[in-house]
Amino acid sequence: MNVLRTQLAGVSRRPARLLLTGLAMLVASFVVYATVLAQQITERTMLEGLSGTPAAADLVVGGESETGNLPSIKPAELARLQAAPGVAEVVGRAEFGGQTGNDYLNIMADPGSGPLAVSHVTQGRYPSAPGEIAVTPRTADRIGLPVGTTVSLTTAWDDDGKPSKTVRLKVTGLADARDDYGFTAYAPTANVLALAPEVVMYKVDLRLAPGADAAAARTAVDQIVQSTPAPPEGFERALVRTGIDVRTDEANRAASDLNQLFAVVGMFVAIAVVAAGLVATSTFRIVFAQRMRQLALLRAVGAGRGSISRALAAEGALTGFVAGLVGVLAAMAVGHILPPVLRGFDVAVSSPGVPVLPAAGVIVLSVLITVLAVLAPAFSAAKVAPLEALRSASTTGGRRDIGKLRWAFGLLLTLMAAGAAAYVITNLPGRDPKNYDPAPMLLMVVISGALAFFALMALGPVLVRPVLATVGWPLRRLGPVGRLAVGGVGGAPRRAAAVSVVVALGVTLIAGVVVTGASVRVLADREMASAVPADFELAANAEEQVPAALVDQAKSSPDLAHVTPYRRLSTVTIGGTESQLQATDLDMDALPTLKDIDVSAGTLAGIKPGAVAISGFATDMSGLTVGDTTTLASGKKKIKVTIAAVLPDTGPLQSSLLLDPGDLSKLGAPATFSGLLADAAKAGEDGRTAGQKAMQQLVQGNAGLGITVLADQRDQFNLILNGILAVAIGLVGLTVLIAVVGVGTTTALSVVERVRESGLLRAVGLSRGGLRAMLTAESSLYGVIGATIGLALGVPYAWLSIKALGVNAPLALPVWQLAAVFLVLVAFTALAGVLPARRASRVSPVAALATDG
Repeated sequence: MNVLRTQLAGVSRRPARLLLTGLAMLVASFVVYATVLAQQITERTMLEGLSGTPAAADLVVGGESETGNLPSIKPAELARLQAAPGVAEVVGRAEFGGQTGNDYLNIMADPGSGPLAVSHVTQGRYPSAPGEIAVTPRTADRIGLPVGTTVSLTTAWDDDGKPSKTVRLKVTGLADARDDYGFTAYAPTANVLALAPEVVMYKVDLRLAPGADAAAARTAVDQIVQSTPAPPEGFERALVRTGIDVRTDEANRAASDLNQLFAVVGMFVAIAVVAAGLVATSTFRIVFAQRMRQLALLRAVGAGRGSISRALAAEGALTGFVAGLVGVLAAMAVGHILPPVLRGFDVAVSSPGVPVLPAAGVIVLSVLITVLAVLAPAFSAAKVAPLEALRSASTTGGRRDIGKLRWAFGLLLTLMAAGAAAYVITNLPGRDPKNYDPAPMLLMVVISGALAFFALMALGPVLVRPVLATVGWPLRRLGPVGRLAVGGVGGAPRRAAAVSVVVALGVTLIAGVVVTGASVRVLADREMASAVPADFELAANAEEQVPAALVDQAKSSPDLAHVTPYRRLSTVTIGGTESQLQATDLDMDALPTLKDIDVSAGTLAGIKPGAVAISGFATDMSGLTVGDTTTLASGKKKIKVTIAAVLPDTGPLQSSLLLDPGDLSKLGAPATFSGLLADAAKAGEDGRTAGQKAMQQLVQGNAGLGITVLADQRDQFNLILNGILAVAIGLVGLTVLIAVVGVGTTTALSVVERVRESGLLRAVGLSRGGLRAMLTAESSLYGVIGATIGLALGVPYAWLSIKALGVNAPLALPVWQLAAVFLVLVAFTALAGVLPARRASRVSPVAALATDG
């Protein structure tokens, strides 16, 4: 107990050292608890933002069930539900749509105000009389429906395709809503039900009165629903569920990968905790090495090894408790301050709660990890004999050997990592994987990476020297300060390895995310170029064609660019097969995005009279490949062609054959066009809206022509991909943050450890600026070593992960991004050493030489 009191008294006299020692665990505790709060924020935001059911809805009758079918709720049932005990308000949900010109307009039932409203008027007024609607802002822009406009909505057609029923609707206001896809309007339930007799309600939202018995109200509502007549064929009886259950189901359907996302988050958090444990272990080793004299005196006055080890472990537990508590409180403060700030910038984010049990768990985890981190250094410090400890201050960090057992263990781990990687490489799928499950291969990649990292931990002190000899060569050429910096790092390889390994872990993860993201981006660009080759598509139905005059009009429009007409023929067979394929003569050089389309073999430049490109589906069906000659047929017309290129999947416009215009004409394609593609001439939403209006002007009076805004699909995909990459880089950044903290802590403690050395350098003529530069350069070298090792591991494992996915993505090396990662990490680690270096430079040589050191 006396030893323990002595150690704790020393901690109380130097609280700054305790905080510095536990800084990595403080950051890790902040990260872990911030992740808990982030999950709460995300789940609540999902419930409020991705659910179509208002938060005020206590009960919901109907809605989409597990079977995917919708119920049919009659207006008479709405009145009975309103009269149920405890029910304060009911809102029936229904939808009805029709064609206005060449655009589709969907009208949704909503009260427009009150707790159960999902839309709110921002201009004009909400509809009140029959035949009135409010449209969303994007709908008003894209379809051309400003407030006050009267629109004709066609809701039925006769057998000849001519409108048989049209209703006239007046736009009375603009209404903001959660989703605005450019074809949505809102009106009261009664107005929507009055549009056509076949319109029925598929869901009813119910709000209970304050203080109402929720269980009794649900029972009463359920009795009403069960007493209704059997639903018509094709519908099912409505279910009664709580609002929170419905919102959760809707949010999970809208974000089906939420649980998987946070499973990935948990993996990165676990990596961050491991990194914090490594930094803490290194930190305690340095701290205990500095206190060898004190520990030796305790041994000399009778303290045993066990009592010293227990005292040091108790100090570690106290450090972990303080670090965990501060980290949790900091995360809680940030978690509750950030959502209101974001809402001030019109970013809809929900606030978290105060999860007490996770907070206590994080603090306990911090104590546990810190105690585990302190055990090895504590046992090492306690084993030193009193006389040896009195003679050897600050020398443990300079040990260069790692022992035969550690050598053997490190080499074994290396062989195991290489074996796992070799297994993945030998079992990679081909270019067109069939029935391939990537999960086992990805698991093997993770196992290989983990084994490689543990091998790096074991062999780190040995690997530091050759890496330092390479990356430190330019620094040595900068004069004595550079040579001293390299010598300082090389003189303590264990310390350098402990910190550099954590940096390497962060850089490996970041490099992997950057390379994988760039590769997936290339693949996405190729697939989007095929599926969404332009901003707009104007297409004719089977009986119509696009007049050449309309194409000329589109090309002359100042709001459209890259106008590219095409012809399509859907009755082409290849090589005597019976399946009819779709062929097109789209000019592959006309649209910028088409340059991103990839080929499995050959080249698209080879398309010419008598030479075609075929899709992967056509290849599988016919067995043809590049260089083969075959026959294309449509009806009685046939031509012989050579395969110039093979696409990995389908071609642009979902075509399986890309032909020269002359060859398509020989197969019987009409001279007029099937459609045209065009881009907006100007960037941004305004340019897109102007381009859509120009397209709408083209099809006025042509009922057989329709417009599709393809760019919206591309934007949605890019938004999702960018979000995923941003989240991944943000999560990896947590590990890097802990690594930088570890560098700063190590540098700060090594400055204290080497006070006499700093004083000696000052005494022999090194200036304060030179000493600062030397220590800052040492700090940056940790980053250089770690970043070099991290890039050497990250790029190969990123390639292995891409191939294991079986998605045919190429390996893209974003050299500038990787260089930026390298430089930023080195800059961060250099900055981490600035303050300790300034502190060291302020100590006078006489005072430094007088320390015990």
